[in-house]
Amino acid sequence: MRKVRLLLLMAVFVSSIASAGAFRNPEAHCQSVILIGWDGAQRNHVKESLGRGELPNLKKLACEGALVAIDLYRITDTKAGWAQILTGYEPEITGVFSNQDFQPIPTGYTIFERLENHFGAHNIVTVAVIGKKGHVGCTGPIKKPWVEQDAKGQKKNKKALAKHKEQRKKPPGGKIVTENGTEYLVVPAEPYYETKKNMDVFINGLNTDEKVGTKTLEMLEKYKDKRFFFFVHFAEVDHKGHKFGENSKEYNDALISADRWTGKIIKKLEELGLYDKTLIYVTADHGFDEGKKGHRDAPYVFLATNDPQVIRRGTRADIAPTILERFGLKLERIEPPLDGRALTRPYSPPAW
Repeated sequence: MRKVRLLLLMAVFVSSIASAGAFRNPEAHCQSVILIGWDGAQRNHVKESLGRGELPNLKKLACEGALVAIDLYRITDTKAGWAQILTGYEPEITGVFSNQDFQPIPTGYTIFERLENHFGAHNIVTVAVIGKKGHVGCTGPIKKPWVEQDAKGQKKNKKALAKHKEQRKKPPGGKIVTENGTEYLVVPAEPYYETKKNMDVFINGLNTDEKVGTKTLEMLEKYKDKRFFFFVHFAEVDHKGHKFGENSKEYNDALISADRWTGKIIKKLEELGLYDKTLIYVTADHGFDEGKKGHRDAPYVFLATNDPQVIRRGTRADIAPTILERFGLKLERIEPPLDGRALTRPYSPPAW
């Protein structure tokens, strides 16, 4: 009897190891993924905060999987950054070149849509919970009469308009066209205008980490019995950087806030019994100019994950293929071919 009981215990133990090993195997497919964005998190500042023990949850992920450098070779802003991360394509494919030069990402090109198509709409839940609005937005095209205003918000007279016509600034993301003598402001639809139609939940403009985090926990509870892909976007790091500067206490506190909410997401997954079935990737769209309030040239970010199959550094475009591959998609079958390469496989980019 003792021998039978011992054999049963050994069988359960071996089975549990095999299951865990299958999840961690590079050829195995994951159940669910959460991609967490710390908008504007500069790599060096993150390293310094880790060194001071201020980011325990990021450290937890890195200890279980990897912490690698992500370098940017194109413009360092939000629209272009997240479009590249969420598609695996360069701007020539998505049409999202910068915060000012953009169009809707073509239908079917995002991680959300590829997973919906691969598994079927009833077999996966795709969710985006986003702090920012305009730069990670889904608003449709805009066309409205354009009237320039002075600093006090008063309409300028025709003489003033004529005087300043040549030097007035181009509206962000739009252009001024003249039709039948009337000037109009024309702004294209935002990057996720088409994407939102083909996924389950798209919520943006929440602004604070608390609102983003709270809504994420609510969505995890709601969809705990489903396979899922979540994109969770924390915006306060970027907001504090623009207001107070990269070397400010406020910027550092925002990193701590993003880490704290990342920890709450991890804890929620553990409570739901989902953590061992879920891969988490934390990254940023761009960094910050050292000690400054902007990110004109801020190409150094990171990827922290509990995925031990991540083996190398890479670029923003490499994140989407990494996630898609871990879900079991055959990257070589994707059209048009992805610009990025999975971080789970060796890759040496050509010199030129």
